[in-house]
Amino acid sequence: MVFYMFNEHMNSLVRRILNSGLAAADPRERVREVLSIEGDCLRVMGEEYCGYNGIYVAGFGKASMGMAEGVYDALKGKVEQGVIIAPKGPQSNHIGSIKVLEGEHPLPGGLTLSSSLELLAFVSKLPEDSLLILLISGGGSALFEVPADNVSLEDISYSASMLMKSGADIVELNAVRKHLSKVKGGQLLRYINAEKTISLIISDVVGDRLDSIASGPTAPDRTTFQDALSVIEKYGLLDKISRSVREHIENGIKGQVPETVKPGDPILSKVDNFVIASNIISLKAMGEAAVLEGWKPFILTSRMRGEAREVAKLLAGIIESITHEGEPYAPPIILLAGGETTVTVRGKGIGGRNQELCLSLLLELGQREIGYSAACMGSDGIDGMSPAAGAYIDNSLLGEAYGMKMDPKRYLMDNNSYEFFRQLNRTIDTGYTGTNVNDFLVVVIRKPLQNGNR
Repeated sequence: MVFYMFNEHMNSLVRRILNSGLAAADPRERVREVLSIEGDCLRVMGEEYCGYNGIYVAGFGKASMGMAEGVYDALKGKVEQGVIIAPKGPQSNHIGSIKVLEGEHPLPGGLTLSSSLELLAFVSKLPEDSLLILLISGGGSALFEVPADNVSLEDISYSASMLMKSGADIVELNAVRKHLSKVKGGQLLRYINAEKTISLIISDVVGDRLDSIASGPTAPDRTTFQDALSVIEKYGLLDKISRSVREHIENGIKGQVPETVKPGDPILSKVDNFVIASNIISLKAMGEAAVLEGWKPFILTSRMRGEAREVAKLLAGIIESITHEGEPYAPPIILLAGGETTVTVRGKGIGGRNQELCLSLLLELGQREIGYSAACMGSDGIDGMSPAAGAYIDNSLLGEAYGMKMDPKRYLMDNNSYEFFRQLNRTIDTGYTGTNVNDFLVVVIRKPLQNGNR
């Protein structure tokens, strides 16, 4: 189990709570907990799979290295062969008989394409009576991609980048990506030659929607080419995306391009999908850690979403209500929440949704007599385009900022939350964690401050 060191200014209780959430999402440990083998039978979360001619492994995503290590440990090395795609810079090019390839993230590039084609060739040649363990985690949309005919990888990257900057959520983003791809939206199943596929999934999607995690390569897709077009139109991008993307989607609407795999398709009988780690699982572990620390925890939601600045307004209202009215609970209490907010980029600064959420919350709470400590972080250790995982705030920080002649509103308007927190030494810097189960929010609310005591 890996424990991360956080900024020394951070409240030690908040550090321990965050670490418990990360530990619950540790890919190696989660796979080892749900997977076992006895004789020729594989057991996965109460299900049993027997009599297959060899076990093979494939996978992609931010957590693929740890998940592959977990498989190798759980199966005692009984893996015939495997191919996984990890973010650039893995520590090893093999995990036993499992080959480790590289890809780009958050947007796919040449490495992603070449690695994806190699993985596709691998699963296409598996023995027909074999069993494939497929490891899927957040980031898989960028790390595993084979474009549809007449669509380039650059087309996909540009379209995804424009949607991200426009504030599209993960479901909207993936509705488009799935319809520009040969392997997303259940279509990977069309290439797998093994008799049975077991997908072990670490969810980075609010609500754990199988069709959205890594763009649902082994899950049925309810979205259509028309839905993809509607998303593009919603964000005013129809005239900004490439002509080839427009024509491909229009041809799909006309029925000239095959749709993604839909519910009820017989090919879905080839796969069983298992979510083995998710935001709610981590939040529950964080709640248990809070109880052991002697605190009362309350999980607000694992489905937090919306514009970060707007979400902060609601959170501030809840914190104020708890502090001053004792509703819905009286302090002291620890609030926990997870999910994934969005940011509409209007400025030229550096930041991320977690840092923007915490900066907005700091401003909403102002210098009121509220004793609190809060942290907003991405469980993958990466927040937006910044090098930080998130940020940490408390009731003293606004005064510190004003003392340094810093205007937090200006930083927020320029989407420059990282620079704000960096100068105040309040960034959360874990480095890449090797997993991703969305974002964590921890708010420790103490009793109301008295006589201005901070």
